[in-house]
Amino acid sequence: MTASDTSSPSGNHVGSWYLKGLRAAVGLPALILAATFVGIGSVCEAYGMPLLWAVLATILVWAGPAHLILVGGLGTGASWIVVAIAVGLSSVRLLPMVVSIVPYLRAGRPSFFTLLLASHFVAISSWVEGLRLLPGVAPEGRLSFYGGMATGYLTVATLFTVAGYAISGVISPIFGAGLLFLTPIFFLLSLLGASRTLGDHLPVVAGIAGVVITAPLGDGLELLWAGVGGGTLAYLGARALRRRGRV
Repeated sequence: MTASDTSSPSGNHVGSWYLKGLRAAVGLPALILAATFVGIGSVCEAYGMPLLWAVLATILVWAGPAHLILVGGLGTGASWIVVAIAVGLSSVRLLPMVVSIVPYLRAGRPSFFTLLLASHFVAISSWVEGLRLLPGVAPEGRLSFYGGMATGYLTVATLFTVAGYAISGVISPIFGAGLLFLTPIFFLLSLLGASRTLGDHLPVVAGIAGVVITAPLGDGLELLWAGVGGGTLAYLGARALRRRGRV
């Protein structure tokens, strides 16, 4: 979908923009979500989580990694409090995504509750596609457009959670686990594709290098160290380059 498609003046009505968002959800990100949540659905069944709970987890937790933390934690007998803390810490990574996309949704001064509801739908797919498409949408239609696109993605994820749950005994565990890596790979390739300057590339390179360096630690916090450490170094490096006029 191009900017000319989304900025059409014929779609100023809330419903029209919502339908445009639904149509925008049909594409590669939806296919990747479908495959990912087939894997998540199969994991839910393997851990003995009831189908209704698996579906509710997809709708309420939404982000795939947090979903797996919830399923794995409860499946291994961890307490609800520990699992809730772990899911919350996992979801902190979404805060910068929310901060970067909410300014696009504030046209028309929507209520705090409306923005809070919209922020719930922020995940890798909706964030990547939102930043790509929302600049080409008329400001008054962005919130409705994003709502349509995000609920389209959530619907796909929910349906394929059910599908994955149903075929859990058919697909091999290794194949199901492999499907879970599609979303991170899509995210990485999208970041690389959207990077235009050295300052854009620094966080990606620093994050990858951080994982390689911290992986031998084996303390289970490799991604945390890589994210915080790599992100901080990339930020400081970008600031230094900006002062020298190289970014």
